Amino acid sequence: MSLSPLAGKPAPVSILTNVPRLLVSYYAEQPDPAVAGERVAFGTSGHRGTALRRTFNENHILATTQAICDYRASAGIDGPLFIGMDTHPLSEAALVTAIEVLAGNGVTCMVDAQGGFTPTPAVSHAILTYNKDRTAGMADGIVITPSHNPPADGGFKYNPPNGGPADTDITSAMEKRANELLADGLKGVKRVTLAQARTTGLTQKFDYIDNYVGDLGAVIDMEAIRASGLKIGVDCLGNSSVAYWEPIAERYHLDLTIENGTVDPTFRFMSVDWDGKIRMDCSSPYAMAGLIRLKDKFDISFANDTDADRHGIVTRSAGLLNPNHYLAVAISYLFANRPAWPAGAGVGKTLVSSSMIDRVAGKLGRKLIEVPVGFKWFVTGLFDGSMGFGGEESAGASFLKRDGSVWTTDKDGPILGLLAAEITAKTGRDPGAHYHSLTEEFGAPVYERIDAPADAKQKAILKNLTPEAVTATELAGDPITKMLTKAPGNGAALGGLKVETDYGWFAARPSGTEDVYKIYGESFRDAAHLKRIQTEAQEMLARTFAAA
Repeated sequence: MSLSPLAGKPAPVSILTNVPRLLVSYYAEQPDPAVAGERVAFGTSGHRGTALRRTFNENHILATTQAICDYRASAGIDGPLFIGMDTHPLSEAALVTAIEVLAGNGVTCMVDAQGGFTPTPAVSHAILTYNKDRTAGMADGIVITPSHNPPADGGFKYNPPNGGPADTDITSAMEKRANELLADGLKGVKRVTLAQARTTGLTQKFDYIDNYVGDLGAVIDMEAIRASGLKIGVDCLGNSSVAYWEPIAERYHLDLTIENGTVDPTFRFMSVDWDGKIRMDCSSPYAMAGLIRLKDKFDISFANDTDADRHGIVTRSAGLLNPNHYLAVAISYLFANRPAWPAGAGVGKTLVSSSMIDRVAGKLGRKLIEVPVGFKWFVTGLFDGSMGFGGEESAGASFLKRDGSVWTTDKDGPILGLLAAEITAKTGRDPGAHYHSLTEEFGAPVYERIDAPADAKQKAILKNLTPEAVTATELAGDPITKMLTKAPGNGAALGGLKVETDYGWFAARPSGTEDVYKIYGESFRDAAHLKRIQTEAQEMLARTFAAA
């Protein structure tokens, strides 16, 4: 990883997005459906791209929204559709396009009552609240966001009636249908004007803020936070939760200060990320440099990314917490302090998350449910209560209400921040101090993700590996105890390989957009041991590629 000289510094004018040019490109540029890179492509979190490269343009949203309408009709989903957008400049343009198609298909669409921005978890919570105790007329949703990606990017994802990210069978069908519509010149798209959409009664206002904020006491002990008098800092990073924190502070009487509460589509207030790009990554010490500098001003502080589905926790004791560290602390605290949770509720983690979580789950006597990368794998468990907590190494997580019922089935950044405040309020120690205690009990793992070069053929080999294809018996001097190409928690394919020993592991997955594969690694010894794991992982895979 080559660190940019701009990393952690205020964004210079020279790297700001030309927003007018971006919006012109959204409408004027026409993607070519014969070019693979310009088609609709649903990844782990919907379709993403930028209008500047003809990968996120009006035609993509027209086709994808129509594909969603076609799916709803085939699945018998005829309730309202809850829709929200984040603060990326392409999001509002995509929202208008989507509303026109939804209305053209006779779908009732629930938009923010104030015409503002809507966090991903607020959409998920609204869907679940509406559908509770219903057996017909179920609601679903659309979230318009590319997550923490740079300002020029756009994103568009679908959440079915279970409130979480759609599973692969749904997104595959939508992707296929959307590309058929693109190839056919959008002839199958039903669309009305925005004015018509507003006058038909199909586009309705919904108070997402009150629905979400008013229910927070069901998932977080807000009274304990209030009574503690904690000084809380929230860095909005110009995100979609910007209008939520003042109502939260007022309703629950919190001593809460908002930083970066202004929405600016260029995100010029951001500190530049490691690679010289503006990226609203609340787990990056470079993007979070501003809040880290203020750590001693607050008892606890936190931030969320652009659609508020990720969290970054800043403590006085340890600064910005590594996402894996905070997941382990959150799990340790929640399962010990939520007596109404089901006795059989398990701990959900992705296979590339820290093994510290395994050790914590073992101590708690809770079932560990390991799944592939992607929050969609946690949806069913959170929905039915068989999973108390689901979290991934990229700082996305959610958990059950205090009574053990479902809260959200999509990632929820605000409740992870408020949980850090609850932990500090009720224990007298912040999450950084709690993680230090975990390392004294279980050891201090060293974790890192790196990239290694791989061409298309090698990436295909890695994606389709079987354990038998790898002949190694040792990793960094220790016997290999597990070699996985399927997740033990649900049997789903990893799309790569994970190799474990008693003292460390690595997992390798091909990138979907670059000529690299990602290596996640962890050592429970030291940094030198991790380096050896990473080196031997690349050598092991090089031999596998050569043999294939």
